[in-house]
Amino acid sequence: MIASDGPDSSVWSAIGWDGGNNLISSELHFERMIRHAEKLGLECPDDLSDRVFSKLIGVKPPEERNESNDQDPYLLIVKVSSEGDIILEGAVNRAWPEKPLSAISLSAPVWNDGIRGTKHGDYQPYRDAREVAISNGADIGLLFEDGNLIDGDRCAPLLLDNDGVAYHPRHSDGALDSVSLQVIKPFLESSGIPVRGAKITLGMITRSSEMIVCGSGMGIKSLGTIDGRKIGNPRGRLYSLASEGWSRRLKSSKQTGERVI
Repeated sequence: MIASDGPDSSVWSAIGWDGGNNLISSELHFERMIRHAEKLGLECPDDLSDRVFSKLIGVKPPEERNESNDQDPYLLIVKVSSEGDIILEGAVNRAWPEKPLSAISLSAPVWNDGIRGTKHGDYQPYRDAREVAISNGADIGLLFEDGNLIDGDRCAPLLLDNDGVAYHPRHSDGALDSVSLQVIKPFLESSGIPVRGAKITLGMITRSSEMIVCGSGMGIKSLGTIDGRKIGNPRGRLYSLASEGWSRRLKSSKQTGERVI
């Protein structure tokens, strides 16, 4: 995995990859990288997509691959450094338990406004949160600031409230503007579940009907507990619809352009 460094050292994203010429929802990732680079004061080329695909042929996938039906076999880590270098690295997409995941609540790292909510170069606090979660017997860490949910250690959280609306932490409050949420949101809304940003407390989570977490490195996963407390009814309507929306995401390649997989 590409090393962590100072926040303004790079902008990056992890993109689903089939190990060949195809990347998943890549244009959404590249557009976000360009937005975040501007916020971080970095230069990210407008033709990032073309440059990545031209370099992709030289990247070898790991020998191990993820065979899960609901996940991509590999991830492609795309990084643009403060010097303007474009770095690509393939990684295996780790497998997750079939059962609903467990989470613990942790403190979110504190960044200034120019860094908050970006995919910046100092990813170490999120790796540390992941290790703390694992060492405490949980699958993931959910990160809170002043009592409000900001992000997951490697995923975007989304809960279904009793009012029938699905809520996620707001980008304006420091959450990452998740590509995975962007992918599934239209399908959820067309299926009758409005998706909105909101301030989310621990109490709101434990009172919710259901909660999922999503990301390029996990797909859609149901969340069963936080700090040992049960969360709603796992694998309900939100999980089912989000999983269906995820299955319709776009695959793109230099040769074929964008197409539904």
